[in-house]
Amino acid sequence: MSPDEGLNWSFMMRFAFGVLHLSPDQFWAMTPREFDAALKGHLGQFTDSGPMRATDLAALAARFPDGASFQ
Repeated sequence: MSPDEGLNWSFMMRFAFGVLHLSPDQFWAMTPREFDAALKGHLGQFTDSGPMRATDLAALAARFPDGASFQ
């Protein structure tokens, strides 16, 4: 499985640049969680799902290990 499998990069970039008017530097500096918050905030979805659980963090760490190459 590639590190970016499941992420719709085309949609994310169109939304970030076209709707939020972010610069490329701002977009690429965001974490997926920050992007999700920006998207949901723009759509008016302000309910909080609560803090990240340890199991969710472990799954993210396994999927995106430090030092992984995204080329």
